[in-house]
Amino acid sequence: MKDSLVTVHSRSYDGRIKRSWRARLSRREDSLIVLEGVFEEEIRHALLGTIVKGTLSTEFYWTDRWYSVFRFREPDGALRNFYGNINTPATLSEGVLNFKDLDIDVLLTPDFSYRILDEEEFELHSTQSDYPPRFGPRVYQALADLLTLIERREFPFDED
Repeated sequence: MKDSLVTVHSRSYDGRIKRSWRARLSRREDSLIVLEGVFEEEIRHALLGTIVKGTLSTEFYWTDRWYSVFRFREPDGALRNFYGNINTPATLSEGVLNFKDLDIDVLLTPDFSYRILDEEEFELHSTQSDYPPRFGPRVYQALADLLTLIERREFPFDED
């Protein structure tokens, strides 16, 4: 399975695909799934700025954690930033990795300063999309766990 191509589906709570992309499976160990990707075209992102073609993405997913982490490197290998995403635990089956994006994100710069994004969006979608009541505590615990990893520079934030 290592080095096989995986299609990633970031889904909204109702199951619709919000974003989809392909990446290479580089590691699967216990609940951890690590994918490697390369941006095939330039992307303009409101918060991340311009992501140039050839930007490298290492994506860390867990089947038992309510977040994922993306490490972006410039085409020359220099660290661009990290992006933490609060989501349901990932599932990987028949070459497709799925998760439901639960809105809250953490944008982390190479100097380890960070911003928490879209908490209001989570609160709005919790009501509009009728998220189960158990999601609230899990989402905020996942955010706290993610911030602890960042502050302690623990995996996957332990590499520059």
